[in-house]
Amino acid sequence: MSQTENKQGQVETTGHVWDGDLREYNNPLPRWWLWAFYVTIVFSVVYWILYPAWPYGDNYTKGISSVEYTVETEDGETKTVSEPWNTRALFTRDMQSSPSALAQQEWVSRVEDMSFEAIEQDPDTLQFALSVGHGTFGDYCAACHGAGGQGKVGLFPNLADNDWLWGNSYETIVDKIANGIQGNMPAQNVPEDQIDDLANYVLSLSGEAEISGEAASRGKQAFATCAGCHGAEGKGNEAMGAPNLADAIWDVADVPGCGGDTACKVDEIKHVVNNGIQREMPGFGDRLTETQIRMLAIYVRQLGGN
Repeated sequence: MSQTENKQGQVETTGHVWDGDLREYNNPLPRWWLWAFYVTIVFSVVYWILYPAWPYGDNYTKGISSVEYTVETEDGETKTVSEPWNTRALFTRDMQSSPSALAQQEWVSRVEDMSFEAIEQDPDTLQFALSVGHGTFGDYCAACHGAGGQGKVGLFPNLADNDWLWGNSYETIVDKIANGIQGNMPAQNVPEDQIDDLANYVLSLSGEAEISGEAASRGKQAFATCAGCHGAEGKGNEAMGAPNLADAIWDVADVPGCGGDTACKVDEIKHVVNNGIQREMPGFGDRLTETQIRMLAIYVRQLGGN
């Protein structure tokens, strides 16, 4: 038998031999592997034809597959648009036409057509509105007001204490969400010899301090400047967003943080009086739909227990 001859059961060689015993074997790929490789080639060609694939210059091949979805025009009408297949367009279409999206649109339509009072009486619709409102609150409101609406003293109002600066009607809440709020109080030029009496008088309205006699008289006289917004008894004015000073709920001055230290409480009030308040909440009417604002209002109102 020659050195190039194959033994029985041995892998076939090409017949090439080096150094007398170094042979080149001919070991072909499995047939199933070759067919799988051919299929991937065919798949690639089909993919290149159907979908965006090859870049060229500052552009790319768009493919012949397209995605259709609807958009709302500036005049409030809807129209169907078609664009080359891409994940953004596919996501938009699925959000409009998937079974879950269609079910959600049905619930949204119910919220659009029902009054706030009717929604409150319908547990299923109310739960849907609260669920969507909770998500919207997390996206747009929680950064300032906190995840639970607890706010931050001195900066952002607490929405969970049922003390509503501008009123708690649905119409008011919707208006403030859509158009924003200017929550400003000008600094008051109170003479140094009167401001301590004024601060103690303000604290006495909510039982945080005791004041009597001449000091009470002087404090009440100094408070006359404040009464134009807060009322003669300090109970506030929702039309102006002026807080109630007689309910022991402190939105700007951190009186509760002082514990039993009356001097600290006085300093907190004096700081607000001397420096005023400059707060602004932006309007979200250009970022949220009317229905989203309605559901957000329902969620916000229930934070305070209404």
